[in-house]
Amino acid sequence: MSETWKPRTKLVHSGVRRSQYSEVSEAIYLTQGFVYPDAETAEDRFLNGPGDGFIYARYGNPTVRMFEERIAALEGAEDAFATASGMAAVNGALFSMLRAGDHVVSARALFGSCLFIVETLLPRFGVEVSFVDGTDLDAWKAAMRPNTRVCFLEALSNPTLEVIDISGVAEIAHAGGADLVVDNVFATPILQRSMELGADVIIYSATKHIDGQGRCLGGVVLGSRAYIRDTLEPYLKHTGAALSPFNAWVMLKGLETLDLRVRAQTESAQYLADHLEGDAKLARVIFPYCASHPQHALAKRQMSAGGTVLSLEIAGGQAAAFRFLNALDIVLISNNLGDAKSIATHPATTTHQRLSDAQKVELGITPGLIRLSVGLEDKADLLADLRGGLAAV
Repeated sequence: MSETWKPRTKLVHSGVRRSQYSEVSEAIYLTQGFVYPDAETAEDRFLNGPGDGFIYARYGNPTVRMFEERIAALEGAEDAFATASGMAAVNGALFSMLRAGDHVVSARALFGSCLFIVETLLPRFGVEVSFVDGTDLDAWKAAMRPNTRVCFLEALSNPTLEVIDISGVAEIAHAGGADLVVDNVFATPILQRSMELGADVIIYSATKHIDGQGRCLGGVVLGSRAYIRDTLEPYLKHTGAALSPFNAWVMLKGLETLDLRVRAQTESAQYLADHLEGDAKLARVIFPYCASHPQHALAKRQMSAGGTVLSLEIAGGQAAAFRFLNALDIVLISNNLGDAKSIATHPATTTHQRLSDAQKVELGITPGLIRLSVGLEDKADLLADLRGGLAAV
């Protein structure tokens, strides 16, 4: 029956494992270990895998498994493995797939911590990396080598919101014998079906839209059952990036309202982008569903809406950007996104501050750039708050 359910129904009912008490809200199983009925069962689980049972909380847990099964049902993936954070998911997805001598082709525009893993950590372990302009399919094709194992990208880049042709990159990756790994956080599983577009592995920071209320860290990796169980699980269960049962329960509650929240936030983001474009104090407004966006047509093909994040480049550089931020009343200065509360970030001095000036210029992270994650407040109130910030500039 669940295969025919619409996304909102899956987000409420998929993956439920009720105890003998038949509770309505999912149970939190706060336990490190599990009891076996006999020694033979213990031997079998360690030898052949737990099946529908469990061994140890680092390997799996009933509450965590409910979260994994629910997000997999939503994404249309065969399986999923949850992690302690979004970056644990990125690390696990990439390191589990790669060995010394392998080659990775990555989009150049990445979140700062993702860039650290790809640019700094992978080469330490003998993995070669080539960076390309993610929007240029010819660049992806030219960068492929016989030993290319993975192509990696953010569906929407952080913070400049570049839109990458996932179907085009998937075709190039698969022709070269590589897998496509997509960080789909900004696009969300509500607005973009990256697996249907050709991605082999999907990564989410559940800290963002899935929780959606700034409470807990979490991450999840989705893919084929063979990849999740034979490649990813052995790496993660032995390196310890397990999601706590309590956090998994919070994520389950977040999934129930994910569709409603994302659609409301996206509507407000579009409203703000439309009303702020052309303001004399803004050098540019970046939003995928604005006609001024360089990949506007691709975004319309690939996504059902423009997302919950827009970026504003304040004319006047960092000093003007700081005046704008400090004058905001409703919008908070923080570095999360996908939250019910609207949040503004100055990437050049926070999330991307470790980049060199040359890298920032190359990626379009200017001193005046502000990343705005739109929350659930009234959109008219948000617009008035942003106009007040611009007045201070």
